[in-house]
Amino acid sequence: MLGHSYPCFQTGLRFKMTAMAPENHLKPKNPRILCLHGFRTSGLILQAGIGKWPDTILRDLDLDFLDAPFPATGKSDVERFFDPPYYEWYQANKGFKEYRNFEECLAYIEDYMLKNGPFDGLLGFSQGAFLTAAIPGMQEQGTALTKVPKVKFLVIISGAKFPGLMFGEPKAAVNAFSSPVRCPSLHFIGERDFLKTEGEVLVESFVEPVVIHHSGGHIIPKLDTKAEERVLSFFQRIRQMLSDESAPVRSLM
Repeated sequence: MLGHSYPCFQTGLRFKMTAMAPENHLKPKNPRILCLHGFRTSGLILQAGIGKWPDTILRDLDLDFLDAPFPATGKSDVERFFDPPYYEWYQANKGFKEYRNFEECLAYIEDYMLKNGPFDGLLGFSQGAFLTAAIPGMQEQGTALTKVPKVKFLVIISGAKFPGLMFGEPKAAVNAFSSPVRCPSLHFIGERDFLKTEGEVLVESFVEPVVIHHSGGHIIPKLDTKAEERVLSFFQRIRQMLSDESAPVRSLM
């Protein structure tokens, strides 16, 4: 159960976490973030992990946790800690030379964003972070999510590029990193994460990324004071960017 400041409710596949705060018309709007969970987990499981972050961060975010479209096709690594159901975004063979249901996954995310958006940014963990990292490039290339506004920022936890890119798979993402990704990004990389090296390679594809290293493995890390300050600074910048975009343009007399 999360703290009382974060009432959670479920509507279909949707899990949402918002803060209860006094109405303040001068306060910049909270960034709306669509959150994509890891392989064979769920939106509720990701919500539990992110919910451990400090209230100073969560109270100013509007987080929407979505379940992937496909039930898990095998054993989940989190079975000892969380009850089912578990989901996966797409499937790939062991050599990552073949991806299945990838286009269907993108269409599912786009449909959800159309019906429940607009969303300002994306947050992804593990398999969800693979998608999160590639979506701005796919939008730029016109191969995915063309019916929704372009994503304005990313939070990538234990992410990497799709392993199949060296084999030309998945096709929609082949050119996602062909140009530097200018979308503001916040990356979390664990010292004991099996994707540490791949995560560091991913960071190199982004322009001025904010990177937070932690001592853990393939997890959603708890934030120490220094990390908390860096996350707060990142979102303060995002809130200012969104505020500037929504400000009315005044003509000079």
